[in-house]
Amino acid sequence: MLLVIDVGNTNITCGVFKEEDLIGSFRITTKQPRTSDEYGLAICELLNYRGITAAEVEAVIIASVVPGIMHSLKNGIMKYLKRNPIEVGIGTKTGIKINVANPKEVGADRVVDAVAAYDLYGGPLIVIDFGTATTYDLISKDGAFLAGITSPGIRICADALWNETAKLPEIEIRKPESILATETISSMQAGLVYGYIGQTEYIISKIIEESNIPDIKVIATGGLGKIIADSTKTIHIYDPQLTMKGLRLIYNKNKK
Repeated sequence: MLLVIDVGNTNITCGVFKEEDLIGSFRITTKQPRTSDEYGLAICELLNYRGITAAEVEAVIIASVVPGIMHSLKNGIMKYLKRNPIEVGIGTKTGIKINVANPKEVGADRVVDAVAAYDLYGGPLIVIDFGTATTYDLISKDGAFLAGITSPGIRICADALWNETAKLPEIEIRKPESILATETISSMQAGLVYGYIGQTEYIISKIIEESNIPDIKVIATGGLGKIIADSTKTIHIYDPQLTMKGLRLIYNKNKK
């Protein structure tokens, strides 16, 4: 079995593949400081809860945008799972050409999503990841990463709304039935969700306009992405497991 780990700014998302099938997934909070023992034990316990023993994990691959936790996380995996993880980075075979000014600045998560989207759906593509930050990446017909746009994620916008205002409450992020809100909660939800739909549609249209690439497929992923994807025709496919699938594909390109 293959353990894939996506280290994001908010959560560490783990998935277990048996061949091509994702048979289990779980999340750990990123921001809580942990030792290598705590990481190793937490992963083993969560695997055991799903009926998977550490000995059944034959390999581990990690994509991370949080360098500060990697020493403890990797040591925990080596100590408790007895596996030396592959970390996606410079020198990793991906099949995606990074045609930007500084390829080292492109986050591993964006590369992984691009690999999965291109392999599964073909190019040209716009790949959107609705995470802590929302990223929009343009992938060419021949699999080149051409450009990327980064904006605050919808949860960051929501946090700013209720943390920076004295009288607005913390709310559930959901799409109200109408943008014509008549009370505080739905007015905040309308501004957040309908505003984010508008941002998404405009950025997609500008990418298509300025790239002058016709027939671009738009693939979305990320925790809150389904709310947006279900509300606009500009997103063609929502794939919540895109990053997990991309890590499996990259592992297959790099395994000995």
